[in-house]
Amino acid sequence: MKNSIQLICLSAAIVAGTATVSIAQEVKHDSKPSFEQLDANGDGQISPAEMAMHRQERFAKADTNGDGMLNEDELIARMQSRMAKRVANMIEQHDTNGDGVISAEEMQGGNGGRMFAMADADDDGTISKAEFDAMKKGHGMRMHKNGMGKHKDEKSAE
Repeated sequence: MKNSIQLICLSAAIVAGTATVSIAQEVKHDSKPSFEQLDANGDGQISPAEMAMHRQERFAKADTNGDGMLNEDELIARMQSRMAKRVANMIEQHDTNGDGVISAEEMQGGNGGRMFAMADADDDGTISKAEFDAMKKGHGMRMHKNGMGKHKDEKSAE
């Protein structure tokens, strides 16, 4: 049942995303700026002023009516743009046959069981309630005997 609900939600996201892929590809460069984009003066270092300038540019781009404030429509448009980028990236990552859509098989092959392995902190092949709760709290983190979270690929100092 849970898998069916997830598959339905994923299908809906894919259908919505397919319509916005072209928009996402146009604005994809905006999602994560490069070091060079943030280093506005080209001195090889990013200053707080350069970070502030970058934030202001992003704000100004979202402020489509130029009033210095973000209203509901502007925020929705910004979120839709970000979602379109995520969907385009998802299709790019999982669409192994290049047909522009993701099949159930392509989706299943995406993480190769990494998420399960990350949640299975004691490597017993199952996920306990405690491991599940720990995974929800610190996505991508594993809980160890001392209760401290670590990424699974980090070597333990024990």
